[in-house]
Amino acid sequence: MTVARPPYEEVPALKRFTMHVRHGFFGRLGGVSTGVYKSLNCGPGSGDAPEKVLENRRRVCLALGASPEKLASPRQIHSAKAVVTEKAFEPNERPECDALVTKRPGLLLGVLAADCAPIVICDPHNGVIAAIHAGWRGAVGGVIEAAVEAMGQLGGDPSQMAAGVGPCLSQSSFEVGPDLAEAVLNATSWAEALFEPGETDRQFFDLKRYCLGRLARLGVAHMDALTDDTLTQPESYFSHRASVKAGDRDCGRNMTGIMLLG
Repeated sequence: MTVARPPYEEVPALKRFTMHVRHGFFGRLGGVSTGVYKSLNCGPGSGDAPEKVLENRRRVCLALGASPEKLASPRQIHSAKAVVTEKAFEPNERPECDALVTKRPGLLLGVLAADCAPIVICDPHNGVIAAIHAGWRGAVGGVIEAAVEAMGQLGGDPSQMAAGVGPCLSQSSFEVGPDLAEAVLNATSWAEALFEPGETDRQFFDLKRYCLGRLARLGVAHMDALTDDTLTQPESYFSHRASVKAGDRDCGRNMTGIMLLG
């Protein structure tokens, strides 16, 4: 039976501020899509039927108590760019960026991921939130820093912020080559401890702890990371790596949302 309001997960660091902010990390359960997109595919850039993606996104909004027309979602490009917004975007007007920031209550910020790290941040005392899509390129390039800086421009204070890293590749699932390791270590030498040796020149990278490390170095006061692994939980989450291994032509996208309450 299809549920009208799909389930989602929360992180303790933000859950204690439910009087000020609502957030949720959604997986693939509770939607209307079929095939490789079954069922809560929220990716308009996928090959899924547009009307099904729209319905899935509507369900995410309703599950968090938001109006579907108040969903602000970017065109993600694995960048380090953050955009401040006070409104939702028309489909053909979505900004190319990987983080959104707002002070507007009732505006739901939504980002997509299918192995990359979705991150939500709130400063409940100053009324500022951010939603971030952090693949390793964006994380290394500074998308987390860009989001926190944009929050600061709106009055946010890192010492008052709480952050959560959602379902993404766990270290044991994120096998990488020397190019990625070199890029990470050139940018952040402190991350050497986040690699474990694999076969030949391969290593396993801890993206979750890397994101937490960058948040901590910005002075963010409270943070958590969910333990869910998108690769090894195919019934619960869409995973690009899992779809490639399975020989699928495409995969769905998991949505993460955060909204200030009025």
